[in-house]
Amino acid sequence: MISTESDPPAETSSPGPRSPSGQPFVMISVTEPVKMGTGVQSYISYRVITKSNMTEFEGPEKIVIRRYSDFEWLHDKLAEKYKGIFIPPLPEKSAVEKFRFSAEFIEMRRQALDVFINRIASHPVLRKSEDLRTFLLEEEERMERIRSIEAGIFSKKSSDIFQMFKDVQSKVSDVVLGKEKPVEESDPEYEKLKNYIFELENHLAETQKQAFRLVKRHRDLGQSLGDFGKAMKLLGACEGESLGKAFSDLGSKGEILSLKLQKEAHNLLMNFEEPLKDYVRAVQSIKATMADRANAFRQHCELAETTKLKEINLDKLMLMHSERAREAEIDFKESKADSEEATKRFEAIVKTMNEELARFQEQKTADLGLAFHEFAKGQAKLAHDIADAWRGVLPKLEAL
Repeated sequence: MISTESDPPAETSSPGPRSPSGQPFVMISVTEPVKMGTGVQSYISYRVITKSNMTEFEGPEKIVIRRYSDFEWLHDKLAEKYKGIFIPPLPEKSAVEKFRFSAEFIEMRRQALDVFINRIASHPVLRKSEDLRTFLLEEEERMERIRSIEAGIFSKKSSDIFQMFKDVQSKVSDVVLGKEKPVEESDPEYEKLKNYIFELENHLAETQKQAFRLVKRHRDLGQSLGDFGKAMKLLGACEGESLGKAFSDLGSKGEILSLKLQKEAHNLLMNFEEPLKDYVRAVQSIKATMADRANAFRQHCELAETTKLKEINLDKLMLMHSERAREAEIDFKESKADSEEATKRFEAIVKTMNEELARFQEQKTADLGLAFHEFAKGQAKLAHDIADAWRGVLPKLEAL
């Protein structure tokens, strides 16, 4: 939900388009994934529903159809325009073709895309983006046309991009060969932050890996209990009334517990492992912002150094009363203006990053706290159900 007074997380469902408090709001949901096309051209489309009482959203409800590449477009546009802001991460594409259209993968992606768009909608700056409004409001044909036009403009700049890559490659070579040392910030507090981010990524990734193993363990145990239950029922059918009844009951309990374990495995996947994976991606977004900050700092330093050299050159020419002094003065002033602009860009990124880090820590505490709470609650209930089930068959087995 978007409110003009505060910044609560966006809601993903609502009984209607009116806010209980009457305050301006926006609610977005990504629903109804549908497979479109055939063969290699097939993809999943989603209904993106926006409900709002704000005039800029053109009515109480707007429904558009979007595909994953549209979400990518929005992410890339925001990353390009909003330096210093941690752009919410997108779910990754499936590298394995056979899983791309599985019901589980489609639901995980739908949920992740819902989280993605609502994080943008609840961000105090990103929610005002014209690109977000385009994504939420434009019809499919118009959206496709916008992307096609931008893709055409991008392709026309291919020679510039090629030159940029050559320049970057040259810079990297100079650093590796020792011709040039990389320009980096020496702020101790920022160094601590970078170390924290890298450690956080590693620990989150390891926790997510172990969460995935828990999901697999629940599934495997559920499958084994189901197979055990069927075998016990068949065994019970071969035995007499008393023994056969006890074995059949034991088999029934195994089948019931199999379903519970499979259900809990799904809950673990969607509500525990996926949130952890999402935060691994979120940390990678922070690292991308740190790379933007490093580039801004490098430009700030390089332009400051260039301006200093041009000022020295100008002083020399003026002392010599050179005819080139006027031209050098213009060049120096332009360089100084560029340097000041680069300094402002760097300082703006630093300020924005500090604000973003505070938001990130607050949101991380809430999200992961909820995920771990639900995990513990689910495990406690499962353990209780398993104990009750086996305890229930003990009297019959003891009476044999």
